[in-house]
Amino acid sequence: MSLPLFYRQPKTHTAAVLWCEGIVTNMFVDEVEIEVQAGNGGNGAKTFRREKFVPLGGPNGGDGGHGGSVIFEVDANVTTLLAFRYRHKYKAERGVDGAGKDMFGKNGSDLVLKVPMGTMVYDAGSNQLLADLNAPNSRAVIARGGIGGRGNAHFANSIQQAPQFAEQGEPGEHSVLRLELKLLADVGLLGFPNAGKSTLISAVSAARPKVGAYPFTTLVPHLGVVRVDDERSFVMADIPGIIEGASEGAGLGHRFLKHISRSRVLVHVLDAGGMSGRNALEDYHTLNRELALFDPSLAELPQLVVLNKLDLSPSEGDLQVIEQELAAAGVEYMRISAATRTGLDALVYRLADMVTAARASEAPPTETDQHVVISADTHDDERWTATLEDDNTFVITGKKVERTVLMTDLDNEQAVKRLQKTLSKMGINRKLKTMGAKHGNTVKIGEIEFNYEDEVEADREYDERASATARRKRRRGEIE
Repeated sequence: MSLPLFYRQPKTHTAAVLWCEGIVTNMFVDEVEIEVQAGNGGNGAKTFRREKFVPLGGPNGGDGGHGGSVIFEVDANVTTLLAFRYRHKYKAERGVDGAGKDMFGKNGSDLVLKVPMGTMVYDAGSNQLLADLNAPNSRAVIARGGIGGRGNAHFANSIQQAPQFAEQGEPGEHSVLRLELKLLADVGLLGFPNAGKSTLISAVSAARPKVGAYPFTTLVPHLGVVRVDDERSFVMADIPGIIEGASEGAGLGHRFLKHISRSRVLVHVLDAGGMSGRNALEDYHTLNRELALFDPSLAELPQLVVLNKLDLSPSEGDLQVIEQELAAAGVEYMRISAATRTGLDALVYRLADMVTAARASEAPPTETDQHVVISADTHDDERWTATLEDDNTFVITGKKVERTVLMTDLDNEQAVKRLQKTLSKMGINRKLKTMGAKHGNTVKIGEIEFNYEDEVEADREYDERASATARRKRRRGEIE
């Protein structure tokens, strides 16, 4: 039963509605795979003036509109990738075809997909990073819409005054993408399960994670804004419990460790109460080892060790042993009790100072830092390459040449002749000849295959066909 059906039930089902909504809205999704398709360009029109007293009206076909692009945009109100979990295909609007009387088609509308800050967009096939949306309101064009085809009015000249063809619209770009969310937090809380991270973040911020006395209470990261004073605040992230072997994927290690990479300061929350039976120093070394194995740069971030659960009356001697070893290693530490809020004010002010120092040491953001886009569009459109795939097939690759073929109406003889001239001007025919292409070989451009025609051989075949036709007509007495 779908959720909207609950709203047509009697009021006694109100609790069920709220429960279902809670399940949906609290779901944290940080990695999805989707398919995007930009809009195709509209076709150019093949029309002519047909007006009274204008018997020889020229071509007046208008251009097709450009297809809409697929754009990703950061929205501060979006916190997860949940919306993409239930819908996997997205398509932008197609450009409208051109019309007679030089009327251009309307451009297709762009499709803007809202994503949370910290979203990274990868090509699912090559795993290439396409965009890193790590700043407020940043945008990235991921799939570009096809350009509209030109109408036949563009192809009129002194020799060809009535072109009977127009360009087709260019297909929009298509991509299968993997979206990955990396939380952007100033302070990342690390600790084994039940170390008290959830209690700590709920005590210093408005975050309300689930708290319980059993392993892996926290299954999703939680963000909380910590207000220090009127001028200072920072974002704290409660990263779910990381266990030994997390760097190799144990538990949900890889999924959670990646969220730490955007933090400026790391806080190790250690259970100093001794109720869990764990050794706090061993936990600290294990966490640092997992960080270094996953990403060596993480272990170099500023760190603060928090000895938590003082309310459980730990042995003073045990605490001193831990503190002596941390001090000998040059590691800063503080004693707190998140449950009774002991030492939290001092902790918050110290973390604020560390975050301020970390921010000051960073290079100022530039426009390119807001979103890094890597796509084929950065290359020269004019460039093309020719390779021999096998003894009989030559493959031509290049953005402009492939676009030219796609926008050609291959069922129109005049359009095909124009394509042949364009390829010849680009030097493709000459290149194929130097590579040893022979009459009848296959030439592949994009998904379209052609038969290579040697000009000399083609002229010879034409002359032979013309001579054979003349002989047949002569035998029938049609010509002298």
